Amino acid sequence: MILPIIDEYSLGLLIAFSCVLIVFFSMMRETDDLHRLLLTDLVEIVALVIIALVGTDLSEALILPGLVVGIAEILAMAEIYIEKENLVRAPERFLDIEIMHSAPGILSVILLIYGIILSGFTGGAVAGLGVLFYFLCKKSHEKTEIIETVSGYAWVCWVVAFITFMAAPQYWFFAVMLAGTGIFAKVAAKMSIVGTMRGNRDV
Repeated sequence: MILPIIDEYSLGLLIAFSCVLIVFFSMMRETDDLHRLLLTDLVEIVALVIIALVGTDLSEALILPGLVVGIAEILAMAEIYIEKENLVRAPERFLDIEIMHSAPGILSVILLIYGIILSGFTGGAVAGLGVLFYFLCKKSHEKTEIIETVSGYAWVCWVVAFITFMAAPQYWFFAVMLAGTGIFAKVAAKMSIVGTMRGNRDV
């Protein structure tokens, strides 16, 4: 009896889901928090592979923001690892130039509002730049827990929007708005923390 040949699509899904199971099993066994975060990024990459296998216009539109968010998360994890291992000694005075002290805070507000108008990935990048500009210029001492919370809820919005597209396509407009909001918040949150960890109490 000849075994049926598995087509490439089914084989790809089988491999991707196998990788997801392996990663989740590794997360259960791993004890280091930083390694768990890195494994989370690995799950995200495998999830993008599954989305790519769908091969629709919608999946193609979701891959780019997913890759951008994944790269931003990897950059943030790299800075956390550098800080944790003390691989680089941070300078005592970071970007201590006159314009960083005298720049008006309204510029950050303008960038944030413009990012909201643009929406999506581009808007998230512009809004994140505005938040980063505020942190650098005003030496904010605020903690980043609120940014992490917003980033988590944004990812949930993005996933719910994708499920809505697949399960209830008649609500496509709601899904589009939800996905755009999620991508905007996710990219803005990641852009605002990349490059701001300097080893002192300033965010």
